[in-house]
Amino acid sequence: MTSSKGSPAEPGTGPSSGSAAGREAALVDAELTGALTELRAHCLALPEVTERLSHGEPTWFVRDRKVFVTFAGRHHDDRAAFWCAAVAPERDALVAEDPARYFVPPYVGGRGWLGVYLDHGRVDWAEVGEIVREAYRLIAPKKLAALVDGLDGTPAESSDSPRGI
Repeated sequence: MTSSKGSPAEPGTGPSSGSAAGREAALVDAELTGALTELRAHCLALPEVTERLSHGEPTWFVRDRKVFVTFAGRHHDDRAAFWCAAVAPERDALVAEDPARYFVPPYVGGRGWLGVYLDHGRVDWAEVGEIVREAYRLIAPKKLAALVDGLDGTPAESSDSPRGI
């Protein structure tokens, strides 16, 4: 192994060692893994949802065609987050109310999508579940969206929305 200056690195000094950098990297990896595991559980609990990589990130699709949630694991910045389908006025209200937790994501924000940070401290996973189910309702066909109504008591609002990517 070679250090950044071109000389051989000392054994036991790399990021995988017990160094502070190694411990910090392990904590970041654990944070990302935990957030991804929780988000995945919420997404895959919905009818006819599949997961695959899209643009290098885990992404969830309705009927393997329309995206409703994508994980953003420090890919575009140094924050763990997810992006999901949303209605622009509701998204804008969330972002204005709490910009430490919500944001307008790049690329898809113009379509009304919402970004939700997963590294701001204590994540309210029940709220994340509600946001994920609402994103699903916006993208899923009416019959599938109606199946989600019983999960949290919220009626379906949309059919085949053009907001999916």
